Amino acid sequence: MVEPDAQGRLPGIAPVSVVDIGSNSIRIVVYEGMNRSPAVLFNEKMLCGLGRGVASTGRMEPESIAKALKALTRFKALSDQARARKMYVLATAAAREASNGSKFIHEAEAILGCEIRVLTGPEEAMFSALGVISGFHNPDGIVGDLGGGSLELINVHGGSYDSGITLPLGGLRLADLSGNSIEKATALARKMLKDETWLSVGEGRAFYAVGGTWRALAKLHMELTNYPLHMMHGYEITVAEAMDLLAHIAETRDVKELAWQTISKNRRMLLPYGAVAMAETLKIMKPSKVIFSVLGVREGFLYSMLDEEERAKDPLLAATEELALLNARSPEHARELVAWTDKVMPAFGIEETEEEARYRQAACFLADVSWRSHPDYRGIHSLNVIAQSSLAGVTHPGRAYIALANYYRYEGLRDDGSTAALLSIATPRLRELAKLLGGLLRVVYPFSAAMPGVVNDLRFEKPVNNPDLDLELVVPERLRNFSGERVDGRLQQLGKLTGKRLGFRIQ
Repeated sequence: MVEPDAQGRLPGIAPVSVVDIGSNSIRIVVYEGMNRSPAVLFNEKMLCGLGRGVASTGRMEPESIAKALKALTRFKALSDQARARKMYVLATAAAREASNGSKFIHEAEAILGCEIRVLTGPEEAMFSALGVISGFHNPDGIVGDLGGGSLELINVHGGSYDSGITLPLGGLRLADLSGNSIEKATALARKMLKDETWLSVGEGRAFYAVGGTWRALAKLHMELTNYPLHMMHGYEITVAEAMDLLAHIAETRDVKELAWQTISKNRRMLLPYGAVAMAETLKIMKPSKVIFSVLGVREGFLYSMLDEEERAKDPLLAATEELALLNARSPEHARELVAWTDKVMPAFGIEETEEEARYRQAACFLADVSWRSHPDYRGIHSLNVIAQSSLAGVTHPGRAYIALANYYRYEGLRDDGSTAALLSIATPRLRELAKLLGGLLRVVYPFSAAMPGVVNDLRFEKPVNNPDLDLELVVPERLRNFSGERVDGRLQQLGKLTGKRLGFRIQ
């Protein structure tokens, strides 16, 4: 449970840790607790290379084992120090395939003091799929999870998935089998994938790329294109962009290019093999786009242990409502904003898609996250905090909309240098909606003083006896004293933005 003075933590849940023993890296992640969108309390990895040489010798190298056991000793201490109620340990391709894998697992269990679950290939694919399901709203496509030893592929649609497959196409394995030859690695990948014709079910749908090497591809693409938001989760590129990037990586011999220096040396060595595996997969699948996911096996494993009601929650709305609970002056006021804007948007002639409605609701939950900041900096603080938060279930354009709406709520309905980066990400439609929502929040906040009990009694209606107006903000008599010059000025700003003649009616 949360210690009494830890006010920045959610009550009623206790930390859990997950240790992932992969073929290339070993990682510990301590999560705040078992909930729909668990926040990360601590995260550390060690590149141990357990899978190096397994393809050629059948055994894990003694140096890699020693490094891994030393890392696990530290991870056990970190888990205990973080007050993790439970430690879960998962092992993947190298541990299950190496002839000395069982001996390593036995030694690791003695260090960690708990059982290690050695995942089968299908289990690894299943948890990868669940990781994507946990982190995207109604995902639809094929999940590819590339590790050091294997590539898991599985079809997902909404909250369900089909049985998956495991192929020996991990970066370390491809390097070993090809003798560090990109040309041979390409031929091997092509041969292994040519019979996987079921991948054609993904044609025209999304390819969800999971795994550290593929995340490094996303990071490299961001650097090469000067993409303004370095947020890996939900980063999306077209297949043409992906194929150009993969060809560039596979052909690059000189990695002194500045963009490459942002990738760790160990990851850099595996990038060409990860590029080969993705390129050959995309050629067969023919997807519409590539979306990168930070969430994978670990998060899918935790998601699998949630009850049905918790799994059914929207990951974005669950996370933003929790942030309101932790940061807003009144979480109930944030909930009132959600319900109020549900009713107000149609009054302004806006028919939202499901995605747009979700983003608006999330923006309302986050509308008060920067109230402790200096008044002159609340807008930019909101912009940065929201743009850079670890939110799931949201696209990058959607993230930009949520951040921009809250910037406008503080700074007024104008754009400046602070908004340029996110404006380049948001679509014209989302930019329009962000300003409208920001304008509405600017009107309603002075009426409520950010406290509950007022917002639900305000409504926009067509005028009863005033043909000079298009809409009236109807204010109950009991709230008459809240009206004034400041609120009227903001209402007129909203009218100018929407092209509607607006006014008040006390009733």
